[in-house]
Amino acid sequence: MQFDDKVPIYYQIKNYLYHRIVAGDLQPGEKLPAVRQLAVDLTVNVNTVQRALSEMIHEEILVSKRGRGNFVTEEPAKIAAFKQRLITAYIQELYTQLHALKLSDRDIVTEIQHYIQTRGDQA
Repeated sequence: MQFDDKVPIYYQIKNYLYHRIVAGDLQPGEKLPAVRQLAVDLTVNVNTVQRALSEMIHEEILVSKRGRGNFVTEEPAKIAAFKQRLITAYIQELYTQLHALKLSDRDIVTEIQHYIQTRGDQA
């Protein structure tokens, strides 16, 4: 995993795990690797991984089972709600950046449609 120096590492780890959950790479109820193993895999400090996981547990995306480890929530509604939050955040960022270029809402929609059509031709 490549880290961006401008963003806290724990936050980047959270986003990495969120994406894996939302994309279905980590299934509901699936056990995550141990904190120490994640730290080794990501080449970061154990405390950094623990902070990321603690926040995800607080957000109820992960469930901690004492003595057994951390698991992806088995509640599809929570995963769906989180997926929607991610989508909204990405769209909001794109919208803000395109408006900064002085594009109207209509222009933004047109450009996105054009991009999707062009992208479809490449696939």
